[in-house]
Amino acid sequence: MSNVTDFIRSKVFAVQAGLAIIVLIFLLFITYNWLGSFTNHGETVTVPNLKDMKFKDLKAFLESKSLNVEVSDSSVFILDKAPGLVIEQDPAPNELVKEGRTIYVTITRTVAPQVKIPNLVDVSQRQAEAILNSYGLKVGHLIYKPDLAKDAVLGFMYNGRTLNAGDELAKGSSIDLVLGDGVGSTDVAVPQLVNLTLEEATFVLQGSALNIGELVFDGPVKDSMAAIIYQQEPEPGDSSFLKQGESLKLYLRNK
Repeated sequence: MSNVTDFIRSKVFAVQAGLAIIVLIFLLFITYNWLGSFTNHGETVTVPNLKDMKFKDLKAFLESKSLNVEVSDSSVFILDKAPGLVIEQDPAPNELVKEGRTIYVTITRTVAPQVKIPNLVDVSQRQAEAILNSYGLKVGHLIYKPDLAKDAVLGFMYNGRTLNAGDELAKGSSIDLVLGDGVGSTDVAVPQLVNLTLEEATFVLQGSALNIGELVFDGPVKDSMAAIIYQQEPEPGDSSFLKQGESLKLYLRNK
């Protein structure tokens, strides 16, 4: 036991222990630097903002920054967004990552989903627009045809082709609406309204599918419906005709 104690206290042991510590420190230093080199320790890249970039441009763009890209989701459809655009990414922009990191992106789908067209006939233009928007469709051109139902949908078309309810189109497509112009195609003889009250004239015009247009009163009138018509435009006659839905201008005064 004394021999061991003497050896530990000897200069030889001290030298050997010192050499061992130096070698250990040297090995730790080499290992640390090797690991740092192997793992790119300290070499980071700032993640760029990829939103609204085209996916086909991403690979070359990210390779120039020592990054990779992979699509995590391509099933999202957004109206008015072009196909193949980045809408989400992970990691987020401005995060620091190591070189070679893969950026996962969500892109808009390249082919729009199909939707069934609802029935729009006999609804108003405003209602038709709201219905189409709820289906992810757009209103294209407005085509007016003679019909007493003003702004009512008579039919709908796509690229000149007449559509029926239940037909399918790509989401985001524009549908042309065929609307009534409020004027029929039938000629109606202008009736005689002079000396009638406005109430009586209203009844006559309804029977002829004509409308009351501008009213011109000759002085103050207490009861407009009881006022007498003393002039009308156009005037009645054998050659005086209007289209159904058109209007007459009436001049009125008190009885």
